[in-house]
Amino acid sequence: MSNEVMEMDEQLEEIVFSIVGFAGECRGLAFEALALSEEGKIIEAEAMLKDAEKALHQAHYVQTDLIQKEAAGEKMPISMVFVHAQDHLMTAISEKELIKKLVKTNSRLDELTKRLEQLEQK
Repeated sequence: MSNEVMEMDEQLEEIVFSIVGFAGECRGLAFEALALSEEGKIIEAEAMLKDAEKALHQAHYVQTDLIQKEAAGEKMPISMVFVHAQDHLMTAISEKELIKKLVKTNSRLDELTKRLEQLEQK
């Protein structure tokens, strides 16, 4: 294997691990946000979702860099591991968006529960 091919393989490995890592961080933070919202900790959940969004942006940055290199004529080999990383990223995006809606729903439920408790105390 030539040095050029080995270097390209190492670059692709670094890209794959970055995308998987940031996507995993996004998913983990999003699920933590969901758990917090289920406990009525809405402000903390929303802050956690912002952190999840930051991790997602980092994954997108890595992906965009790769796209720009390819657009400039630098070819990168596509492997099953790279496809797997893309799956992780797309799953993280989808789950984060769904969890964002669930946190909003939990926020509404929390608010309604508090109002109901206030009415019951009167």
